[in-house]
Amino acid sequence: MTKFKALFLTLLLGLMSTAIADEDYAEDLLRQKIWEGYEEGFAVRTATTAELGVGEYRIYLVTLYAGNTYRIAGVGDKNVTNMDLVLHDADGNTVEFDKTEDSTPTLKDFKPTATATYFVVVHARTLANTDAKGAVGMAVTYK
Repeated sequence: MTKFKALFLTLLLGLMSTAIADEDYAEDLLRQKIWEGYEEGFAVRTATTAELGVGEYRIYLVTLYAGNTYRIAGVGDKNVTNMDLVLHDADGNTVEFDKTEDSTPTLKDFKPTATATYFVVVHARTLANTDAKGAVGMAVTYK
């Protein structure tokens, strides 16, 4: 292999590795958040991960039950610098949203007055490397 080919492959592999979101890292952070909730009596309702580019979002449909207290936690990998969580009711009205500018937002102690369908929006607001995707995780816990 020529020096040029070796250099090209090294550069190519380096570029590919920066373009891959670190879902394992996001899953580990999410598990840690879930375990912290277990210590306070919370159980998992929903947990998921996704890869998002800058400005992209995912919407998750959840049924939340009256009488329960809910926490919604978000985590992002090292590329995610600001991740947002927004909770909407079935009519699209914003019920709760995080007010932080970090990669670990949490909506704490939401108590629905009636059992209903809600939408959780996970938004990758900013990424350190805008040419790459970031891995994000979201968990809905309850007690």
